This record gives sequence, structure tokens and C-alpha cells, in this order.
Amino acid sequence: MARLRDRLRKLYHGRTPAAFRFQLAAVIIDLAIIAFFIATPVLQDKPSFLWLDYTVAALVAADLIARLLASNDMLRLMKQPTSWVDVFILLTLLMPTALANLAFLRILRLWSLSRSGSLWRHFEMRGLRPWREASHAVINLLTFLFIITGFVYTFFFRTGAGLENYIDALYFTVATVTTTGFGDIVLPGIAGKLTAIVTMIIGISLFVRLATAIFRPAKVFFPCPHCGLQRHEPDAVHCKACGHLLNIPDEGN
Repeated sequence: MARLRDRLRKLYHGRTPAAFRFQLAAVIIDLAIIAFFIATPVLQDKPSFLWLDYTVAALVAADLIARLLASNDMLRLMKQPTSWVDVFILLTLLMPTALANLAFLRILRLWSLSRSGSLWRHFEMRGLRPWREASHAVINLLTFLFIITGFVYTFFFRTGAGLENYIDALYFTVATVTTTGFGDIVLPGIAGKLTAIVTMIIGISLFVRLATAIFRPAKVFFPCPHCGLQRHEPDAVHCKACGHLLNIPDEGN
């Protein structure tokens, strides 16, 4: 067991070529799982859906167990929100019928992926460090769009599985978030109006955050060892919050 944990720790947290290949493969599998979650409304009436569902459940469970074994502090890892999300997603996959109305929250796996250190390590390796915050803002916006789309589809548009109703839900969500408000598709009743209000308020906030991340001066992510401040100027020598001496690596390192 100790050898297995050490091996997993090197694969999940290492910086060797083998570790980077493993981490890249894990990211690709995560993206495929997320694509399955997005396509679930179209696939859920297919004969092979349950096989796909339980296969994804096995992958999510294997990843969660492997990350626990690779961690130096399992209890601390389980207390993190990303672990809660993974456990919840696993439950919806294992009980696809009983928890069908909560399946739209599976897209939170995309948010968990955005918190993955291995994902951002690949960004830094390719000289894309300045785009990290903008990419993070895009992922947050996409996660929100698909959560609202899934909620609207589940509680307002679903008369059975199908692409057309899901596209209608996505169309309504995008029109509402952008405050375009064509009015050709509206949600009925008080619950529909409240859903539209919440979507507009949060959506505008995420758009503003995305614009801020794109247009404000680029900074690098380098936690200060003393106070924990995350973002600094690329050429910073001292932390602007506490004055601690920094050692920010160059882009090529």
C-alpha cells in the first residue's frame, strides 16, 4: 500500500515527463466525462445510457480513491469542496433514476477541474501563465451557463429527453445572462421569473469578472510564503501586502 501511495503521489503531483503525461491524460478523461454530462439529456433514452453512466461512475470513483491515496492528509482532502462535488456526482451516477432531477449539477465537475493544479501546470509549461485568470473566469461562466441550462431544462422544458428542448433551455439561458431578452422563450409563473432574475444577476457578475480578467494588467499566480497573497506583478521582488521577499520563477522555468 505504501508503494502504491508513493506511486500515485508521484503521478498526481510530480513534474516528471511521465507524471505530466498521466496528468494530461486525466484532464482529457475529465473533459470527456464533462462532455457526457452535457450530452446526458440527449443520451438518457438510449439503450446504452446506463452502461455509459456506470462506466463514468467507475472512472469518477477510481479518480477519487486514487487522489485520496495520493494525498498526505486524506481527511483534509475530503473536507475540500471539490471532494464534496465528486462524492455528490458519484451518487447521482450510481442512482441515475432516484437523483435524476439533480443530474444537471454534475457539470460542477468542470468547476472541480478548474481547481486542479495539474491543469494549470500545463498552462504554465506552455507559457500561458498570463491567461490563467481569464481561463478560470471562462470556466466559471461556462459552469454557470450549463448549470442554469440544466436546471431550466429539468424543471421547465423537459417533456422527455431530446436535443430540441435542451437547446431551447440553453437559448433561454444565454439570452437571459446577456440581458438580450428576446422574449420568444419565457419561463412560466413566479418560479420562472425568479429563475430569470437570479440568472441575470449572477450572469452579469460573471461577465464583468471575465472582462476584468482579460483587460486588467496581467499578474502571475505565486502564493506568498508569508501572507498567502496569490497574485503578484511578474517582476515583483517583494510581496506588496507584507513585504516578504519573493522568488517568482521566469516564464521559461
